[in-house]
Order: sequence, then structure tokens, then C-alpha cells
Amino acid sequence: MKVGHNIKESGSNLGFHQGSSWPGFFIFKKCSSSFLLNPFSMKKIFTSQTAIVTGAGTGIGFEIARQLAQGGASVVLNDLDEKLAEKAASGISGEGVTVWPVAGDVSDLAVIQRLVDTAVEKSGRLDITIANAGITTFGDFFEYKLESLQKLLAVNLQGSFFLAQFAARQMRRQGTGGRILFMSSVTGNQAHRRLAAYGMTKAGLQMLAKALVPELSPFNITANALAPGATLTERTLTDDPDYPEIWKKLSPTGRASTPEDIAQAALFLVSPAAGQITGQTLVIDGGWSSVSPEPPFE
Repeated sequence: MKVGHNIKESGSNLGFHQGSSWPGFFIFKKCSSSFLLNPFSMKKIFTSQTAIVTGAGTGIGFEIARQLAQGGASVVLNDLDEKLAEKAASGISGEGVTVWPVAGDVSDLAVIQRLVDTAVEKSGRLDITIANAGITTFGDFFEYKLESLQKLLAVNLQGSFFLAQFAARQMRRQGTGGRILFMSSVTGNQAHRRLAAYGMTKAGLQMLAKALVPELSPFNITANALAPGATLTERTLTDDPDYPEIWKKLSPTGRASTPEDIAQAALFLVSPAAGQITGQTLVIDGGWSSVSPEPPFE
């Protein structure tokens, strides 16, 4: 896995036992590969709800937006790249659901306001907000540059903080509660070389979820975070073609996670089934952080 001082936009068949509180995931075989049917999508439990998902042009954000829409939600889909946002929204809308693309940099408060305004103007409400947009930077601590840190803080922390604030204001105004979800990372739990700044921002998002509990609970608004580990996305596969094989060896489950894995966890935390869960961070890494073998650096 090649590591340099650069900036990039970030943005198994995991089965759950079927219990009494919420239905399990059902695994089916199609051709030679497996795929999952998400019960939240199957039951359309997000019908009449509106969600914002940032950084959703590709990868994890796109899959979260897609599954929310399949579950009945209307979705405001954001990406920095306008063409990518429109393409993603068009692709999801082609499945017979409602998705509105809104391009822009989420470190800009005017963009954040536009996301909330779009949700309210189009549907009259905002119920779910997922702060997925972020950037990843790698760099030697001794050589890390101010401009890199400023950009990282602006998107990962400032953008997430104010998106949550603007969304929570609207949810409080509605008086019907809501769900806020931050996208952290396993690097927010454990230290890794060349990721001091990035890991700091991701740990900050986990603390933000905790800090919002006393602020938002009186209004029936939950705040949680997800901490994905290695995940197969367009970006990780482009950066390193050996990524799947590397994580096949490193992960206790024998594979890297997929955007579907992360999206299914996200949908649970923003669903009615998770109303008593707030201030928490859910790690999704196939058990890697329990044993923590470090990937090769070149």
C-alpha cells in the first residue's frame, strides 16, 4: 500500500440473526456471488422521511443514499463534484425514488444551509442527516504542512459540526426528533503512522457524537458515529490494486468491508430501531482492530 503526502476525497456476507426487535439480513446467491437484501429497504421504513447524505457521489456515501432511497426516504445527495452528484442522483432516481443533487464543499456554511433548505423546500422536513463527506491525508508528522491541516479540519470537523448544527436546528423546529450520523474511522480509535492529523479529526467526530447527547436528547434527536475499517471503494481500488488481497490477509473475516456493509450499519443507526442508541460509535472492520496487524507501507 503506497503512502505519500497527498489529499484525496473520501468520502462478506454479514448475516444477522433474526430476532424480535428488528429483522435480520437475508443472504441470497446470484451467479457466483452473494448479495444482501436490507430489511430496512424491504420494509420501506423510511417512507415520508427526508435525509441529507454528504460526500455521496461514489463509495460509501452513494451506497448509504441508495439504500435510504430504497427504504422510502427522499434524499438530498451532496458531492463536491457537481457532475458526479447529478450522475449519482440520476442513477438512484432511476430506481423509482426521489433524490435531489446539491453540489458543493461542505466546509462552506452556505453550502450546508443550501442542503437543509433543499430538504425543507422539496419535502417540508428533515429527519436524517449523515455527515459522510471527508478527506484523507497521509503525511509524516515532522513534515506535515499547515495548509494540509487547515483543509482537513475544515472539511472533516468544521463541515461535520455545522452540518449537524444546521440539521438539528431544523429537527428541533419540527418537533418530531431526528437522526444525525458522523463518519469516523478506525483511525480515530488507534494510532497509525502518517495518519496523525487524519486520525485526530476522526477521533474528534466520535467525541462530537458523545458531546451532542445532552444537547440533542431533549428533542429526541440521536447522534452517533460509524468507524469503518478498510473498505473496497472506487478510491481505494484505484489507489492500490492489491487492496483486496492485502486486507484478505489482514482481516480476521478474510476480506475488506464493502460500501454495502457500512450502509447497512448506517441504516440501522438512523432507523426507528435505534432510538435508544445515542453518543455511540460502531466499528465496522471485520474484527481487524481487535488484532490490528499493520498494512505494508512503501
